[in-house]
Amino acid sequence: MALADDLWTILGLPAHPLLVHAVVVLLPLSAVTAAALAVVPRWRQRYAWPLLALTVLGVGAVFPAQKAGEQLAARMANTQDQLIQAHTELGNDLLPFALGFFVVVVALLVAGRLADRERTAAADDTSVPKTWRRISVVVAVLVIAAGTAATVQTIRIGHSGSAAVWTWVNQ
Repeated sequence: MALADDLWTILGLPAHPLLVHAVVVLLPLSAVTAAALAVVPRWRQRYAWPLLALTVLGVGAVFPAQKAGEQLAARMANTQDQLIQAHTELGNDLLPFALGFFVVVVALLVAGRLADRERTAAADDTSVPKTWRRISVVVAVLVIAAGTAATVQTIRIGHSGSAAVWTWVNQ
């Protein structure tokens, strides 16, 4: 990534459209993966680290995509266009969704690990309480909700950006 005239570029192209695709692919993919691990607890032990890595990459791509978008908007002549402004406003709202999703994914992995230990202990002793198993169910619901919210917001932002670009291209 080169810094040229305050505009991030990758191989001479503005970085924003390229970085956005990392968000558009990785964030919904991690949401689907997290939902799968929330619904099928036996997959958590095997796929916890890949899910965490995928989520970190997806959430981590949001901030650079936003910054590159701000730089690109500052360089564009038609930044007063309503579609560009709508896209910018929606884009500024994604980071809290992504960070919230990250927090509940971490909570799912921690609560899931503790629930698995509790389940193993309950196999030997039936008096073991089901506290972490119950908590992991609540966190699983939160993961599905947060993943859905982050994905819907990503789609809304992507749609507004593509509408702005294609309206501008067709002029």
